[in-house]
Amino acid sequence: MEKRIVFAATFILSVIVSLARPLAAAGGLNITAVFAFGDSTLDTGNNNHLHTLFRADHVPYGRDLPNHRPSGRFSDGRLITDFLVSDLGLKKFLPPYSASNRLYLSEMATGVSFASGGSGLDDLTAQLAQVMTMEQELRDFKEFSKRLRQAMGNQKADEIIRNALFVIGIGSNDWIMNYYLFPIRRHEYSKAAYSRILIGKLRSFVEELYSEGGRRFAISGLAPLGCLPIQITQAAMVPIYHTPQRRCVPGQNQDAVAYNSLLRASISNMSSSLLQARFLYVDAYNSLMHMIKNPKEYGFEVTTLGCCGRGTVEMGPLCNKLTTVCSSPSTFMFWDSVHPSETTYRHLAERLRRDVLSSL
Repeated sequence: MEKRIVFAATFILSVIVSLARPLAAAGGLNITAVFAFGDSTLDTGNNNHLHTLFRADHVPYGRDLPNHRPSGRFSDGRLITDFLVSDLGLKKFLPPYSASNRLYLSEMATGVSFASGGSGLDDLTAQLAQVMTMEQELRDFKEFSKRLRQAMGNQKADEIIRNALFVIGIGSNDWIMNYYLFPIRRHEYSKAAYSRILIGKLRSFVEELYSEGGRRFAISGLAPLGCLPIQITQAAMVPIYHTPQRRCVPGQNQDAVAYNSLLRASISNMSSSLLQARFLYVDAYNSLMHMIKNPKEYGFEVTTLGCCGRGTVEMGPLCNKLTTVCSSPSTFMFWDSVHPSETTYRHLAERLRRDVLSSL
């Protein structure tokens, strides 16, 4: 009996100590945790247990992680949120919530990813990819919140969630899969109408997190979709787009710009209605475009191809142990035909950290 009491006291003390460290280390911002929601750009391994082709738990993914093993991250190494939690002094890596049975609650209390690669704001996107919908990601967070309250009490759990940073990156797959690749939504909605539907779903998602106690939100806009290697490849197959050089697809980039404009307006509107919340719009579009236009400034030699395979269509199951890989991923802006390399994520994280420190 005495051993159980000592163990319980030791565990509670470890929780208090682990929470006190990041509170002091986050640059005075009192950021207690980072919670990530969205797609493969933020998925640190949640798809590993799903029956889907959208998985990255196989080589050569993860080759530049410290253990050189695939973790489920869709890159050669760390993602933007891994750099962020490290910069904030919270932990070295952001674990996936699907690994919760192997993690102490105290570790999850400083941040966890709920994101699922291939997901979208449109449930049809997740269904086509056979991955988690945003509603399922939200349910997982509510389950986590309940566990946190049961273990630490409402007051401590409320403090952690209130001072956490909620990072949301979602929407690209809705366009790439449902609008460009498959004509499902293209036959039903104009681009403007589809944008409004997606952003309306995003707003509802944020409002749910707000009702759960979330107060700090970093929401990413769309990347320049037409500059993803796989989109360049697909466009090159269409005669009207065919050019001797690999170039970004202007129309798809214009779609991303229009969507991002509506998203910024929606975030501004949420700022007015969710009075206790603070919002940061993450400008992924211009950040990535600057890298594309100024590659040498970032040490890049290749910006239109992925490092894995030929870099044109290889991703997920097509980027595998039989696929050749470039010798220097850090000189490639993209790791596979869709996802940025670790170096790109590091540059994005540096900007995000500056924005967080100055805005939140």
